Amino acid sequence: MRHQAARAFQHTVLGPAIFAGVGVHTGAHVRVAVRPAPADSGIVFVRTDLSGDNRVPVSGEAVCKTQLGTVIGNAAGVTVSTIEHLMAAFATLGVDNAVVELDGPEMPIMDGSSLPFVQILDQTGLRRQDAPRRFIEILAPIIVTEGDKSASLLPGDRFEVAFEIVFDSPVIGRQAVDLPMDEQAFRDELADCRTFGFAHEVEALRAMGLARGGSLENAVVIEGDRILNPEGLRRPDEFVRHKALDAIGDLYVLGAPIIGRFEGRLAGHGINNALVRALLAQPDSWRLRSFAPELALAV
Repeated sequence: MRHQAARAFQHTVLGPAIFAGVGVHTGAHVRVAVRPAPADSGIVFVRTDLSGDNRVPVSGEAVCKTQLGTVIGNAAGVTVSTIEHLMAAFATLGVDNAVVELDGPEMPIMDGSSLPFVQILDQTGLRRQDAPRRFIEILAPIIVTEGDKSASLLPGDRFEVAFEIVFDSPVIGRQAVDLPMDEQAFRDELADCRTFGFAHEVEALRAMGLARGGSLENAVVIEGDRILNPEGLRRPDEFVRHKALDAIGDLYVLGAPIIGRFEGRLAGHGINNALVRALLAQPDSWRLRSFAPELALAV
């Protein structure tokens, strides 16, 4: 009940959180301000470098591209890239409403994990709002399969995240993680796990206009049977833990935390968003639920 009480109401940031960094794909330096927003307004990105229709509200339908990151866009074609690490921090720390202003096309990658965003939100603080938080409670299995990849949401009495990856790399191999997920678990188990890539793919990605800001400062880079980062890994299974972090951020485009179990196998941003769209297309498989009225009556 204490956990429900703490999470029963919507929250926004207490004041503006200001930071800057480099986009991992564009290589562009971007300044960001996360500002308070009214209850029931959700997460809205605003491209301050553009005039006109520069607001991009987050939603499952707003996701327009999922190659190596999650990209959202609006009807005017304005996009914001690589939102998933900030969204994972919002989801687990309990930020329901915020305006995220940025003066470029892509969120800064920071160190490749969610930890910098967690630290920034901790420094800024959160403010409770007088509106109940809505949860998405999974009532029946929602499953998406693409070849050997799959992602599913299953009924459960709490949010759980399970993920399995298999890479033809001696550094990664097969890794799996299965965790009950709340704010503390995210802080302890996933927040510091970085994105990763293979050295032999970097030139091809850059030729496609991607990974231009990628470096050993913001990604784990693998070459053959070794990790190029001099500091090594933060955790032995950092790779699969980062995939779980990504999934949490990708699911939060739904605009509400989930009561249920997520399972991903060999999944990436594309199949994560396919799962989001499958949920939206199956309204009988879930319901919106809030706890604030129940807690008020209990008092």
